[in-house]
Amino acid sequence: MAASRQIPARGGTMKEAILYTKREDGKAACVLCSHRCVIADGKRGVCGVRVNHGGTLYTLAYGKVIAQHLDPIEKKPLYHFLPGTFSYSVATIGCNFRCGFCQNWEISQFRTNGEDFPGKSLSPETAVQEATKAGCVSISYTYTEPTIFFEYAYDIAVLAHEKGIKNVFVTNGYQTPETIEKMTGVIDAANVDLKSFSDEFYRKVCSARLQPILDAIQLMCQAGIHVEVTTLVVPDENDSEDELREIARFLFDVSPDLPWHISRFYPNYQQLRTPPTPGETIRKAVAIGREQGLRYVFAGNLPGEGDEDTVCPHCGEVVIARTGYSIHTLRLKGSRCGNCGTALPIISE
Repeated sequence: MAASRQIPARGGTMKEAILYTKREDGKAACVLCSHRCVIADGKRGVCGVRVNHGGTLYTLAYGKVIAQHLDPIEKKPLYHFLPGTFSYSVATIGCNFRCGFCQNWEISQFRTNGEDFPGKSLSPETAVQEATKAGCVSISYTYTEPTIFFEYAYDIAVLAHEKGIKNVFVTNGYQTPETIEKMTGVIDAANVDLKSFSDEFYRKVCSARLQPILDAIQLMCQAGIHVEVTTLVVPDENDSEDELREIARFLFDVSPDLPWHISRFYPNYQQLRTPPTPGETIRKAVAIGREQGLRYVFAGNLPGEGDEDTVCPHCGEVVIARTGYSIHTLRLKGSRCGNCGTALPIISE
């Protein structure tokens, strides 16, 4: 790959992408996500934010923030990574999926014409300064798909580590092995959406495939990245007991300590006529996860109805009690149960 280049563009400067190769025919072969787009001169990849100019691939998203907030880490959701802390959260527009139930569709599915790219300019240095000033111990790349603005996230993450700040990906898990190798040692934690255990679902609903997500979850865990998984349960789409059991079995095979967040669907975007997931369906899914041997299964979007707490598998005591994104009881001694002293798979600092 050629050395990094920049060229002027309306609304800012386009930065040369990483994780691609130039082809003799003038096309650029992107290896950032598992679409592995081969992009002709003047065209963009599936994500809409990487463009081929004269055989060189550029990212339009670098430094153009469309969303910026301070969030509880529990909102990501990450329950076993720095519990009770806040995470400085950023996103650019764009996504490499086309999910009809996306809750952030206004920014994830936004498409630009030409090279005029929306968002507030925010340098990696300023992002880290703002996170430090706010007292955040992590920075999250979230709201849209962070893989598609990987160059920007990576540069922030490297600077964040220099300041002792950890980094979080909230992701659909469609990274290639090459990208996960690049993430290793820089991205500390990830919440991966495992939307279904059906390749047909992924092709129909997301315009993607299942196997790369399964591979990515395993590769991230092997790379030492703290992983938690979320499944949004949508009525009549991915809510059968058989499919939920298949997901649970897969996660158990990766690790029985891998947290599984089972989230309730609410009508949104292109699925406004689909009713909210019944609470009983979520509770049944939680029970299935536990029956399959997973030690940490949580109900999402059902605040105050239980199944949000972390329980020590050794003594049965609640070590972290939650309601929604709030922690109201924390019985940890470092990463050990405050009652019996058992080591728990929780990163607390």
